[in-house]
Amino acid sequence: MNSAVDTVRPLVWTSSGLEVLDQRRLPFEVVYNTYQNVHQVAEAIATMQVRGAPAIGIAAAYGVVLAGHDRFAKDSLSWREGLETDMGVLAASRPTAVNLFWALDRMRSVIAGLSDSAQNPQQVLEQEAIAIHAADIEGNFMMGRLGARYLQNASGLLTHCNTGSLATGGYGTALGVIRSAVSEGGKAVYATETRPWSQGARLTIWELNQDRIPATLIADSAAAFLMQSGRIQWVIVGADRIAANGDTANKIGTYALSVAARYHGVKMMVVAPMSTIDWKTVSGQEIHIEERDGGELLSESFRGNGSVIDAWNPVFDVTPAGLIDVIVTEKGVVENPGIESMKSLLN
Repeated sequence: MNSAVDTVRPLVWTSSGLEVLDQRRLPFEVVYNTYQNVHQVAEAIATMQVRGAPAIGIAAAYGVVLAGHDRFAKDSLSWREGLETDMGVLAASRPTAVNLFWALDRMRSVIAGLSDSAQNPQQVLEQEAIAIHAADIEGNFMMGRLGARYLQNASGLLTHCNTGSLATGGYGTALGVIRSAVSEGGKAVYATETRPWSQGARLTIWELNQDRIPATLIADSAAAFLMQSGRIQWVIVGADRIAANGDTANKIGTYALSVAARYHGVKMMVVAPMSTIDWKTVSGQEIHIEERDGGELLSESFRGNGSVIDAWNPVFDVTPAGLIDVIVTEKGVVENPGIESMKSLLN
């Protein structure tokens, strides 16, 4: 068994458009929806058909390709203005994942490089989106190798949310590190449910089962007790945005895991591509945290006009850099992250 190989791809670019694996329907159904315009792609991102910061960025890049085709077909002279409007639609789909804005900036650079305003942008935009997709997969394999070096003496690994093939172009960030470590043998893998969307219970466990990697699912609230038992040595998570000082925004519950890990002597690893680092954001206090509808938490009986019950539903939280032992990127590793050590990645 080669546990390092992954078989799932959440995004597939075809001549018909962008095929998106609808992750809301997993693990019960495997359904790919084909989208042919930018508004459909933005809706897929906003409604969490596609999720995970790297995958969102890749989907946005393909959305620009579709928008560029449509805008040029409608008006070959003033297509740029309309395309910028379309990129604004994509930017508004999810506010926290910085990869989305990074990908849009990459596509803007390609557009800016076209000297002829009447040139059809379709080919160069498509080439750039495909390159972003391929580079993400290649970078994930590199992060898998770099991160696994820290886990050689670990017997138990805990991950939160979904950071595998489903959340990226393929292979995964944090789950990619786990794949690489498991392929060397002797690792027990634990995954949290990750409420309220249950990305761990629905997606991570499904993905690991597809690739025949044994794992154990736990309730979110069982994580600290698992650490106390001594069965895990590392918590390995992804990131949706990393500030210049190493503060990390990730799925809600990550901060609690980092606090419990520090108390129990368990190491904390964040795995994310360079595109997730927002060098313009000095610290985690500046990161905008998305809040979703409280109805995702409340049962039907508490959603009526007569109810006095509300719900607070932040999607992410921020883990201070001081609670993170290692940040792994495709360009290198930062131990004990801080404002100065993070700068090493720029060299």
